[in-house]
Amino acid sequence: MIEGRPPGRTRREFLAMASSLGAVAILGLSRSGHAEPPLETTRIRFVRSPAICTAPQYLAEDLLRLEGFSEIEYVERTDPSVVKTLARGQADFACPTVPEGLPDIEGGSPIVLLAGIHAGCWELFGHENVRAVKDLKGKVVATRGPGTTEQMFISSMLAYVGIDPRTDIRWVTARTIPETMQLFIDGKADAFLAFPPQPQELRAKSVGHVILDTAQDRPWSQYFCCMSAANRTFVQAHPVATKRALRAILKAVDICAQDPRRVARYLRTKGYERRYALALEVFEGVRYDRWRESDPEDTVRFHALRLHEVGLIKSSPQKIIAQGTDWRFLNELKRELKA
Repeated sequence: MIEGRPPGRTRREFLAMASSLGAVAILGLSRSGHAEPPLETTRIRFVRSPAICTAPQYLAEDLLRLEGFSEIEYVERTDPSVVKTLARGQADFACPTVPEGLPDIEGGSPIVLLAGIHAGCWELFGHENVRAVKDLKGKVVATRGPGTTEQMFISSMLAYVGIDPRTDIRWVTARTIPETMQLFIDGKADAFLAFPPQPQELRAKSVGHVILDTAQDRPWSQYFCCMSAANRTFVQAHPVATKRALRAILKAVDICAQDPRRVARYLRTKGYERRYALALEVFEGVRYDRWRESDPEDTVRFHALRLHEVGLIKSSPQKIIAQGTDWRFLNELKRELKA
């Protein structure tokens, strides 16, 4: 028996609580003081992402325990698309880029966008023959294939400057993200869309230059790049759990905005990113301070218009919004978590 363990608690439950209390000390977290209905489920699953800008999902692990979740899993993707893993019911929550999810929403996939998480994590790199997005016409762009996160985001960027990604670009593909980046490093692609920690790694290698920075360049800097999304079946069956999970995520977003040094140390301690300086550069550059003020619906509308213009989706932005978003929980939490 563990000394000091409250009666009636299993060893696993006690250790989970101890872990949460440890996070309180590390991150300065606090329990919710709200009297709320009980969770419909204490299990929740997230799609694991290689991008460290999705740190709120990992920080949320301890916050989720404070919300009452006892089984928290981070599952590997079964598809290059985070959204498809979520839509298949293999996870409950994910943090996809917005353009990636729009064709799936149009196709009836059971996913729903819940809140904006951050802006500014993507940087489009080019070689010397590419100085701006408009220069990509007729060029080679590296991705992991059709429908992947980077391919859909680049398509939205191309559409904005009048380039048709279906006919005006030659796509070269590789199976994994590191292999895709290597195509660019080796000069087999003229451009590559990078997310943390890839931009930092390319700069360290002095490979290419940034032709579009979504943290700085309008109109991209005005919109969220990544959002919190959930499986619709989970949301419908577990509304209390959905709200409390989203609350934990948004609290973690606030921590990223307010104390990037502490978050970088936390990720290093947990083993998500051992390179402290690199992680700190990411957290200081990505806009985690936008979820209260910016309207996520504007982001969905913007990208839906771009993809509609080039025929990658047929539905109107309003139909996409009606079919694939649910801002109820976000609006409640905005009132509840006033700074």
